[in-house]
Amino acid sequence: MTIPARASIIDVPHRASSASATLESIRIPVTGMTCAACQSRVQSAIARQPGVEDASVNLMMESAAVSFDPALTTPDKIVRAIRDTGYGAELPVADLSPFVEQETRDRAQRAELRTLTRKAVVSGAVGVLAMLVPMLPLAPAVLARVLPVLLLALTASVMAWAGRHFYVNAWKALTHHSADMDTLVAAGTGAAFLYSVVATFLPGFFLSHGVAPNLYYEAVIIIIALVLTGNVFEARAKRSTSTALRALVDLQPATARVVRGEQEVDVPVSSVAPGDVLLVRPGERIPVDGEIISGSSAVDESMLTGESLPVEKSVRDRVIGATVNRTGAFHYRATTLGADSTLARIVRLMRDAQSSRAPIQALADRVSEIFVPVVISLSIATFAAWFVAIHVSGALPATAVVRAFASAVAVLIIACPCAMGLAVPTAVMVATGRGAESGILIKGGEALQRTGDVTTVVLDKTGTITEGVPAVTDVFVTPGAPHTADELLQLVSSLEAMSEHPLAEAIVRYGAGRSLKRLEVESFASITGRGATGVVGGTALAVGNAALMAEWSVDTSPMAATANELAHAGKTMVFASANGAFAGVIAVADPVRATSRDAIARLKEAGLAVVMLTGDDARTADAIAKAAGIDRVVAGVLPDGKVAEVARLQREGAVVAMVGDGVNDAPALAQADIGMAMGGGAAIATEAAEIVLMRSDLTTVTQAIALSRRTMRTMKQNLFWAFVYNVIGIPIAAGVLYPAFGILLTPVIASAAMAFSSVSVVTNSLRLKRAQLA
Repeated sequence: MTIPARASIIDVPHRASSASATLESIRIPVTGMTCAACQSRVQSAIARQPGVEDASVNLMMESAAVSFDPALTTPDKIVRAIRDTGYGAELPVADLSPFVEQETRDRAQRAELRTLTRKAVVSGAVGVLAMLVPMLPLAPAVLARVLPVLLLALTASVMAWAGRHFYVNAWKALTHHSADMDTLVAAGTGAAFLYSVVATFLPGFFLSHGVAPNLYYEAVIIIIALVLTGNVFEARAKRSTSTALRALVDLQPATARVVRGEQEVDVPVSSVAPGDVLLVRPGERIPVDGEIISGSSAVDESMLTGESLPVEKSVRDRVIGATVNRTGAFHYRATTLGADSTLARIVRLMRDAQSSRAPIQALADRVSEIFVPVVISLSIATFAAWFVAIHVSGALPATAVVRAFASAVAVLIIACPCAMGLAVPTAVMVATGRGAESGILIKGGEALQRTGDVTTVVLDKTGTITEGVPAVTDVFVTPGAPHTADELLQLVSSLEAMSEHPLAEAIVRYGAGRSLKRLEVESFASITGRGATGVVGGTALAVGNAALMAEWSVDTSPMAATANELAHAGKTMVFASANGAFAGVIAVADPVRATSRDAIARLKEAGLAVVMLTGDDARTADAIAKAAGIDRVVAGVLPDGKVAEVARLQREGAVVAMVGDGVNDAPALAQADIGMAMGGGAAIATEAAEIVLMRSDLTTVTQAIALSRRTMRTMKQNLFWAFVYNVIGIPIAAGVLYPAFGILLTPVIASAAMAFSSVSVVTNSLRLKRAQLA
């Protein structure tokens, strides 16, 4: 098959998760989510709506991707369902380009980071002040009268400004009969504040009951400051997970040099229209997609393919916006622009992938749904257990109340479910970005997770294992012929320049590569199914297959042994006769890619079975398989046969990844557990696949599988530590270690530990950015 230009990648959006043609998809921005419990609640609310086929709520991206039946529901109803849970939601802006959307999101993230940082710094400073004021050398009477009121004012100010969103969100959750991370923070700090207010104005009440009127104002402030500090670290880390996506958006040039009549005018890229002629000089970034109409160059497409070597471009070749022109200047005509451009499609695909859910996320969601109510119950039980235990021991009531209260608040504060909410989506975001940097576009968290489970890799032959373009491999001259190999090639390539057959094109390219001057051709005639004839430079020439030679009574037996050897090697022979005498044979084959054998060896080393599936005849298939190092070959199969073979492997228990590039591969790509389309292949193949390999190089298959397995390890590590942190942290905060070791956690220490848990999960995910892929 003939492979389209590499620039044809992603000409079609990736397939929807449902097979129904009636489904529509929408991506709704959601605000106010702070933890896994929030995410799970929004997810459940959307999923309960009639007509919703699939919903994926992402805490990191602050969005909900929904597939729905428009006959049963509408986007407005979905938005109302989200709002009914207490969170903000708006319909997306129509026709908003992915570039503008990402820039808007970046601005919002920067503003959030600035606000959180300011609040954390100010509340931290106020907290330090609240701790230092009681140490001032003031008279005892002044301290007793003024200090509590001063601390009350400082604490109320911090709660109303820096911590306001905790209490507002907690109230919203309460009115919707739910609870989340803000509920825990608000309950803990709110209880400590109210206790302190009563102790400030009614100290006699406490004293009359034998309880010291202790104040917790500074603890409230410090807890809010530490929680906010954790949020700052989270926000910074979350921005880091979007580095790859942000870098792609930043590649879009701001201006383009457009030819207007006799002048060259710099205009905003948004002003370029299809059909405009643009000029690109060496070292400049190509503004938009297009086709070269004059000039040539070498273009750095590493941002697209991950391949560092520049690609030679000349007239009629396609160029892609945001790639870098390295050597020559050229004019080209703009084609696809804006949201339809290659870069925009990649950005959209990456954004959708980062917004999607991996199946393992369901585990965190199930825990999160019951987590906060259980923690509140444990906090109440902690208070009761401490109070009863200390009171029974004969200690003063003040001791029982103070210790029980502090432990109950510590349980509320330490049990933040943020880490569980971040465990999976942070890993998905970093992994998809890391894949894109290597030329691997993964269409979502589910595909990312399943790829690591692959046990068998099925490879198409043409354009996947091989280059996909016929090339001359050998030129043999008949013993005793009056021509040298180059002279024969010059004659044949001159004649074949008049033909459009793929084998003819291969011979013409080979002759041009050897700088052979093209000779004049007369009396050219194309003979369908056999070859061509003509007079080249005064020599009567016939070029074609064995049938043409027999028709012209040309005896090819002098090279019968050579022809047999070439046939067993899977090569196609082009025979030539000059002035009625057998002149020689030119062998043409679709060569195995230079990287294929090594990549296949790596797949085997990783414990994967490798199968070659092709429509070619068995002799050619066996020759290619031997050259590539493949032991198992299924040849001579049509598209339905490829599907049947993949299905048979699946019935045998194999998890199958199918790698192909052509229209005939699309059904098998869809049938496989994971479809991987080579980036230079047909649009329908990239549509059918879950992963698009931007480089036509099987090494990316091994890298995709390695990335998936590494990501799954990271997700499991994140979930393990998020769960274990709470399993260990909550009992310690409740005081189980106190009887044996005298270890207690104050609410302040608990808040610091809570912040650390979320940051550690995000930091672990960021390690994927530096992962070495096999």
